[in-house]
Amino acid sequence: MAGKTVDEMLDFNVKAESAEIDTSKKLRIGIIGTGWIAEAHIEQYKKMPDVEIVAGADLIPGKAQKFFEKHGVEGVKCYLSHKEMLDDESLKLDGVSICTYNMTHAECTIYALDKGINVLLEKPMCVTLEEGIEILKAEKRSGKVLSIGFQPRFDPNMIMVKNVVESGVLGKIYYIQSGGGRRRGIPTPFGTTFIEKETGGIGALGDIGCYSLDMLLNAIGYPKPLTVTGYTSDFFGTDPNYIGYKNCGHPEYYKKFGVDDFAAGFVRLEGDIILDFRIAWAMNIDSPGDAIILGTKGGLRIPATDCWNGSIGGPLKVYTEVGGEQVVTEIPMKQSDVPCFEVKIRSFLDAIKNGTKAPVPASQIIYNQAILSGIKKSADLGKEIQIEIPEI
Repeated sequence: MAGKTVDEMLDFNVKAESAEIDTSKKLRIGIIGTGWIAEAHIEQYKKMPDVEIVAGADLIPGKAQKFFEKHGVEGVKCYLSHKEMLDDESLKLDGVSICTYNMTHAECTIYALDKGINVLLEKPMCVTLEEGIEILKAEKRSGKVLSIGFQPRFDPNMIMVKNVVESGVLGKIYYIQSGGGRRRGIPTPFGTTFIEKETGGIGALGDIGCYSLDMLLNAIGYPKPLTVTGYTSDFFGTDPNYIGYKNCGHPEYYKKFGVDDFAAGFVRLEGDIILDFRIAWAMNIDSPGDAIILGTKGGLRIPATDCWNGSIGGPLKVYTEVGGEQVVTEIPMKQSDVPCFEVKIRSFLDAIKNGTKAPVPASQIIYNQAILSGIKKSADLGKEIQIEIPEI
């Protein structure tokens, strides 16, 4: 897209391409963790004519069996741990979806990669930077595909954000600001795994903050983070009067809340770029603002959504000068015939079959993870910290 004008980009259309899928060899897939996000994975795998779901694991006895029965998938061998499954099935599996608690993302991913199995890892990548580094080491050892579950990457509007930046119409990027968040949206309808420290590890920061970061960082080429000043709070999650707990029928959940429900950070990136970040599961405002990308020749406004859902809240607006006049160009929202989650699953499968690179590479998302981890660490220490990511 480099060198294209805004007018040329206005002609950008996203169409579903019906590429022919080779069904002569079926990919054997396992699912580790059968909670609510695994529902989206299995429904997409069921659509794929070249996939056979052969194994599943969940720590809760009987949960995996019920999960596969619910989705009408027969003949799946179920286990009570990822280790049991991977030890028994490693020679039969081509890939696994890891849909477990945040706190177990790293151990499950590393074990699968070391068993020689390709991995689609749900977001966030993990909880700490140190875990992320160990994941990258395992990926390098294995030579297998490791893709991180950031399906918003495949939204046509997200693609347009990146296209606008790469066109050069904004000039040199020097400031990016994240937007969006929820007024009241602590995810308790799904139980307490998101909100307990032992399972979630991080709250809004990792759950929806990772998406917000990826939209901006992917658009500008994922520059390396250098320093971060972070802040987190839990005023709503620990409040016994939080209305969300009462509405979901669990008024005692505040006693289990052990993560953040709001996070903010000020991050210096390579290339003399500043990131102004904020995200929330709950706050006393409808939104902290839109996402913004500022450059020396123009600016881009990305309208926020009520609940960070992986797309944008309205048409993009590009602010530039033409002939000495200040102008605003509105880019209509794009529609795709194919859901982003379906593209996420299909792109992972194609990478396995074709021996190509991961569609959402961990080598990029480690920078995302470093920022999340850095914000939490800085908040805990109460001071700015340097971010150090070793070469893997």
